[in-house]
Amino acid sequence: MKENKLLQLSQEFAIDIIELSLVLKAKGEHSFADQTKRSGTSISANIAEGNHPQSRADMISKFEIALKEANETENWLNIFKNAKLIDESVFEKTHNKLIKVKILLISSIKTLKSKLL
Repeated sequence: MKENKLLQLSQEFAIDIIELSLVLKAKGEHSFADQTKRSGTSISANIAEGNHPQSRADMISKFEIALKEANETENWLNIFKNAKLIDESVFEKTHNKLIKVKILLISSIKTLKSKLL
């Protein structure tokens, strides 16, 4: 079976987000933890769904949803860093992985859309 780098990386990111949500909950930030966990793990879930689409358009749609969730999660990470709710090292590790996921998603979406034409 062919390795799916995008899915694998998004799953690793989801695990990082789950760990981050536990840190936030330990600081009493339950609503931030829950919202970030939802958006951060949704990325991987939508990529997994997109890998078994009903059509190419369905795959594009799932990947675009994953990208929107990635943008939301990135916003939360920036807020947490600026509010000093997470350490700089935690931010860098998590954010760098998220950027890689976003780059792969954008590339995949562009490729899929070019094949529709």
